[in-house]
Amino acid sequence: MVVIPFQNIMEDVERLKKEAGVAACDFIKDGMKLGLGTGSTVRYTVIEIGRRISEEGLNVVGVPTSEATRKLALDMGIPLVTLSDSGGLDLVIDGADEFDNDFSLIKGGGGALTREKIVAQSSQSMIVVADDRKQVKTLGKFDLPVEVLPFEWERTRDQISLFCPGDVTLRGGSEPFVTDNGGYILDCSFGPSISEPKSLEMKFHSIAGVVEVGLFVDICDAVVMASNGNVVTLVNDSGRLN
Repeated sequence: MVVIPFQNIMEDVERLKKEAGVAACDFIKDGMKLGLGTGSTVRYTVIEIGRRISEEGLNVVGVPTSEATRKLALDMGIPLVTLSDSGGLDLVIDGADEFDNDFSLIKGGGGALTREKIVAQSSQSMIVVADDRKQVKTLGKFDLPVEVLPFEWERTRDQISLFCPGDVTLRGGSEPFVTDNGGYILDCSFGPSISEPKSLEMKFHSIAGVVEVGLFVDICDAVVMASNGNVVTLVNDSGRLN
């Protein structure tokens, strides 16, 4: 039996993330207004954009989807604007916790799902960067994040529990994780059973107290995926890049 050291596995994962994050920058053109996503993979995209601005004179502006991305972008010298001042975005590049064959996504592992969705819906196209661990046949193995109001959040949890087959847990427990918007995150265990993400998204939105759900449907146009040392681009035939 061959035992692969854990450190080597983690280094390979990080390498794949970097390859995908950098490759996604090939979609960027001079003069674009960009949505800058949140997460460990798209972090490499933000760093690469900063490098191209500094070394190649790339002329772009960005709208960050989280305070962490805002700080990184400023550190990398990326000019930032507000979404309202931008007048709309050309492209958003973001990560995903899962994506299926229909290019539906689960996002929100980093807790920025509400801002990420606002920015994605304000963009002409969306590119997702990921490694091949995120590709699934059916969404749901990754617990579905839902941002909720802190006010009577237990009531919101109980309403979700009526149709979620598994546990609905407060992220952070007794010391709740607080989003950049001041909300809480409920992680919902559906298991790989979300075959109709659009209808499930609508069900969440019918509950008072739900701010946003981490299902992104009919919004992703392509996935830049790193796998086994190669980077492939999967293009959504129904997307806006065609």
